[in-house]
Amino acid sequence: MKILISNDDGINSSGLLASKNAVESLGDTVVVAPSTQQSGIGRALTLFEPLRLNEVVLKDESIGYSVSGTPTDSVTLGLFELMDEKPYLCISGINMGENIGKGELTTSGTLGAAMEAASYGIPTIAISQEVVRGDFKFEEGHLEINFENSKKILYKVAKKMLDKDLPKGVDLLNINVPSKPKSNKLLLSKLGKRMFIPKIETRLDPRGTPYHWIDGIPYTDHEEGTDGHGLHIKKQPTITPLSLDFGVDLELLKGWI
Repeated sequence: MKILISNDDGINSSGLLASKNAVESLGDTVVVAPSTQQSGIGRALTLFEPLRLNEVVLKDESIGYSVSGTPTDSVTLGLFELMDEKPYLCISGINMGENIGKGELTTSGTLGAAMEAASYGIPTIAISQEVVRGDFKFEEGHLEINFENSKKILYKVAKKMLDKDLPKGVDLLNINVPSKPKSNKLLLSKLGKRMFIPKIETRLDPRGTPYHWIDGIPYTDHEEGTDGHGLHIKKQPTITPLSLDFGVDLELLKGWI
């Protein structure tokens, strides 16, 4: 069986390779990801310029494919150009940095890739790992992180999804793993409010013209039972079922319009 693996951190990400290593015993993996860092791009699709799809040799000397576009572009080319059959599973990640809360859900490139695959009825996992100071080092110009805990969790959930269909109404699973978990027991969690509160840095260029950086202050008011509370307060990996059906009960608008 085929497993499609992508991300938003780029084809050279150690998290992408960790995903492949975690699940390659479960099926034939196809790795296709953006050629450059694409965090925060959401589910953007390239429509007005050509895309380049290139075969690359990954660090474990296996073959992957880089795409000169977004995570959604990568999944689309993977499904409709590289693969001759629908995969049994798609994995987006392991992302460097958590993806929690409603506020940033649709801006995440990790979730964008996952939602694209899930929209075709493919069981999908988005998986991210919290990164804190001291967790990482640079090797050969790339950020390197220990993903061993995340790999164990990913293998467990991926095997379960290959053995058993997701419940009706669940299109994908969003997993977030603490930097240093107290245990690897998954907490079933709902989406919290936010991951960050926006903060705008305004500066002046050498000619005195203002420019802006969008930054963020970590959101800390995590309600119990949410992904943020499980990740940051309980220090356990969280798993959140998601649906692509953004609709709500039509009865709620009757009498309003």
